[in-house]
Amino acid sequence: MEIFLIRLLQFMLAISILVLLHEGGHFFFSKLFGVRVEKFYLFFDPWFHLFEFKPKKSDTTYGVGWLPLGGYCKISGMIDESFDTEQMKQPAQPWEFRSKPAWQRLLIMIGGVLVNFLLALFIYSMVLFYWGDSYMPVQNMTMGMKFNTEAKAIGFQDGDVPVGTDQKEFKKFDVDLFRNIADAKTVTVKRKGKLVTITLPEDMSLLKMLKSEPAFMRPIIPAEVDSVMPGMAAAKTGIRKGDRIVAFNGAQVNSWCDFDDQIGVMTDVMTATAKTTKDSLKVRTTTLVYKSKATGQLDTAKVVLSPELQLGVGKTSLMTYYKPVTTEYGFLESFPAGIKYGIGVLRGYVDDMKYVFTADGAKSLGGFGAIGSLFPPVWDWMLFWRMTAFLSIILAFMNILPIPALDGGHVLFLIYEMVTGRAPSEKFLLRAEYVGFTILILLMVVANLNDVLRWLGFMH
Repeated sequence: MEIFLIRLLQFMLAISILVLLHEGGHFFFSKLFGVRVEKFYLFFDPWFHLFEFKPKKSDTTYGVGWLPLGGYCKISGMIDESFDTEQMKQPAQPWEFRSKPAWQRLLIMIGGVLVNFLLALFIYSMVLFYWGDSYMPVQNMTMGMKFNTEAKAIGFQDGDVPVGTDQKEFKKFDVDLFRNIADAKTVTVKRKGKLVTITLPEDMSLLKMLKSEPAFMRPIIPAEVDSVMPGMAAAKTGIRKGDRIVAFNGAQVNSWCDFDDQIGVMTDVMTATAKTTKDSLKVRTTTLVYKSKATGQLDTAKVVLSPELQLGVGKTSLMTYYKPVTTEYGFLESFPAGIKYGIGVLRGYVDDMKYVFTADGAKSLGGFGAIGSLFPPVWDWMLFWRMTAFLSIILAFMNILPIPALDGGHVLFLIYEMVTGRAPSEKFLLRAEYVGFTILILLMVVANLNDVLRWLGFMH
C-alpha cells in the first residue's frame, strides 16, 4: 500500500505540473495576441469543481476540477472540447480566437506542445547539471549476459558481452540497446575474449524483446545473498549475507537470472494447480543448495517460500560487482547535453510508435495504472524528474498528432486554411471535434482496460 501511495503521489504531482504548463502555453499566446481566456482549469470539472476563483478585472476564471484526466484552457470563440455552440452562433468579437489571423491562432494552438517539449529539455539539462549522468558501461560487464531461448536461437550464448551493432556501439544497458538491436542487421559480442558477429533476422521486434519472459537479455549477477529478512524462509534455513545459492527447485543456479527463472516456473505451477492451501504449501515447499561464505561448504535445505513465493533475501546488484561511470556537466554544458538527450528520447519514442499498430502493440497500450507504475517505488527526485521529462515529451508528441480534439487536429485545419485561404466551416469543425473526442475516449477505455486485465492476470 505504501508503494502504491508513493507512486500515486509522484504521478499526480508530475501530471499536475505538465498539465498546468501545457495549458499555460495556450494561455500565454492567447494573452499575447489579445484573445480572451474564459476558464483555466487543472483537471476536468463535469458537474462540479473543487476550487474556483476569478480575480477582479480579469476575464479568466481559475479552478481545480475533480477528475484528474488532464486540464483545459477555454478560449473565447473557439470550437473545442467544451462544445460551446451557443457562443459560436453570436457575431465574432475582436477578442475571440476566430477573429485573429491564422498565424496567431496557429501559435496559440502549438503553445502547449511547445512548452511541454521545452520543459522536457530543460528538466533533462538540470538533471544532468545537478546529478550528472551515471551509468554502467555495457562493455565493462565482464560476466556477460543471460539470454532466453529465442536469443540463443539467433546465435547469442550465455556470457556474451554486447559490444555494438553495425549502426553504433553500445554505451548503456537500457532500452536503447534493445532498440538498436531491433533496427540492426548484425550485432557484435565479446565471447571468451574474442569478437563474434551475429547476423540478426529481419523480423526483430523491440516489443517482443521487451515483453518476452524470461527476458531476451539480462546481465548475469551471481546469486550471492546481500541481506536476509528476519522470520522468512532464508533466515529459518540459516542462510547468511555473502552465502551463494548454487541450486534451487532441482535446477542448477549460476546467477539470480537462473533463480528468477525457477520462481517463474513455480508461479506457473501455482497458478495451474494450487486450488487449496494444501496445494499451495506443496508448491512452495522445495529444496535449496547454498555455499556458505563462512565455511565454504555446500549445504542442502528444505525451504517453504512465502505465499508470494518469496525466499526472503536481498539480492546483490550490478553495483556490487561493477563501478559506475559518472559524467559531470557544468551549468552551460548541461543545456546542449540535455537537448541532445531529450531529442534522442523523442526519436526513440516516435520510432517505437510503429508497434502500436500491431496486435501485440495494442495489447501493450497502458492507461494511468501503467504510467503510474513507471515511477520508482521510493521517492527519488532524480528518477521523478526524469520520468516527468519523459511524460512531457509523450504529452507533446501525442497532442501534436493530427487527430481532431487534440492540438494537432486544430493545427492541421489551420495549416489547411493558411494554404488554401479558406477556413473549414464551423459545422465541419464541430463534427470533427465530436469524432476526435470519441476516438480519444475509446483509446482511453482500451488503455485502462488493458491495465485492469494485466492486474487481474489475464494479460502480461
